[in-house]
Formats: sequence, structure tokens, C-alpha cells
Amino acid sequence: MNEILGMFSYDFMVRAMIAGVLLAICAALVGAPLVLRRNSMIGDGLSHVGFGAFAIATVLGLAPVEFALPIVLLASFVILRLGRNSKINGDAAIALMSVSCLAIGVFVMSVVKGVGTDIDSYLFGSILAVSWEQVVMSGALVAVVVILYVLTYHKIFAITFDEQFAKSIGVKTDLYNMIFAGLCSVVVVLGMRLVGALLISGLIVFPTLTAMQIVKKFRSVVLLSVVLSVVAFVVGMVLSYLYATPTGATVIIVNLGVFGVCKLLGGVVHNPY
Repeated sequence: MNEILGMFSYDFMVRAMIAGVLLAICAALVGAPLVLRRNSMIGDGLSHVGFGAFAIATVLGLAPVEFALPIVLLASFVILRLGRNSKINGDAAIALMSVSCLAIGVFVMSVVKGVGTDIDSYLFGSILAVSWEQVVMSGALVAVVVILYVLTYHKIFAITFDEQFAKSIGVKTDLYNMIFAGLCSVVVVLGMRLVGALLISGLIVFPTLTAMQIVKKFRSVVLLSVVLSVVAFVVGMVLSYLYATPTGATVIIVNLGVFGVCKLLGGVVHNPY
């Protein structure tokens, strides 16, 4: 216990914990609609887009997050548009966009010397290197995500379960799809800086899948996934500190363990909520 309390005597651990908890909350919020709409891989696809954007920003000497956010946002809109093309389904649109941007990132890494180390931090995350300025920026973006999510909750619920019906009763589905795509983009860009492009989709998907093993109603899934996401992140951070393991990978492994436990409990306990 003393070791656990001692970790908070380090300023970088406090920054990492605050930024990580904020990310965990947002990732769980957007994860529920994504999983239920069977668009779980969009987070992975957008992270590859972000990787390409981060690579270009590093080469040009620009601020990576500020440069990548509008690009990832645009990519999310393009994926939505391509997904409606009868010749290109949703999965193919994600694959097309993600592989292309990943290739651009790798190309930039190979052609321009001296950026490999910086890019590695975006592949695997560098949460312990987060500054207070980045924490404040993350907090501001997270506040925007949470406020928009709360304000559009009922519309997101409608387009998650029956988009055609929602459209027939007057819901502006295109608008709310774009808003939700924007929320996903913010979460992905923030998550890449903290846990890396290769792991951010796990932080989005795992809490929702875990919550669905225990509860059934949409609101219950959203709320429980937020709780599980935060708990798994905090436990992962503590274990990473105690055993000197990679933070992002440890957090995802903890999420996997929590999923396994809840899967077993879900087979025994039948919860109507």
C-alpha cells in the first residue's frame, strides 16, 4: 500500500493518472454505440489515420494533436460517406482508409531520418510523458465530448438501434452521425497520445463488451462501461508502476482480465438491468 501511495508523489504519475481517467471515461462513452452498431473497428481505423497524421506532423515540426485532430475528423466523415456507397461497405471503407494512412505513416518514417523514436511513442503510447498543458487540453476536449454526448444522448440511442426508423420520425440522422463521428475522432486522437495507436481500440471496445456480459439496457451498459473502464485503467496504471511494465499494454491486459471475470459472472447471474 505504501508503494501505491508513493506513486502519487511523482508529478508525472499524477498527470498520467488524471489524463488516463479522463480518456477512460470518454472511450467508454463512445464505445457503447460503436459496439452495438457493429462498428467496433472504426476506432482502430481512425487510429491508423491518426498515426499517418502524427508522422507528418512530426516531420513538419507541428503540434501532433492539433494537426491530427481535424484530419481524423475528416477521415471519420469520409468513412461514413464511403460506407453508404453500395459498392463499398462499412468494413471495406474502414480498411481502405486505415491501410492507406498507415502506409503513409510508415513511408514517412522510412524516408525521413530521425523521427522513428517520436513515432514509436504514438504506436505504443507515452502516457508518462504527458505535460500539464496536455492534461488541460485533454480535459477541455473531454468536457466537450461529455457535454455533446449528454445533449445528444437520446438521438445517439435512436440511431444506434434503428437509424431508418429514427430518420422516418424526423431525427436528423446525418447530423447526429457526424456529431458522433466527431466524438470518436477526439477520443482516438487523445488515446493515441496516451496508450498508442495499436491499443486505443481496445480501450474503446473492452469496457462495453464487459458491461454487456452483466447488464442489458443501453443506459446501464453505458454507465457500467464507464465505471469498468476507469477501474481497469487505474488498476493497470498501478500494476504498471509496481512491476515496471508498459502502461498501455498493462491497461489492456487488465481490461481483458475484467472481461473474462464478467463473462463468467454473466453466465451465472441473470441481471434484468
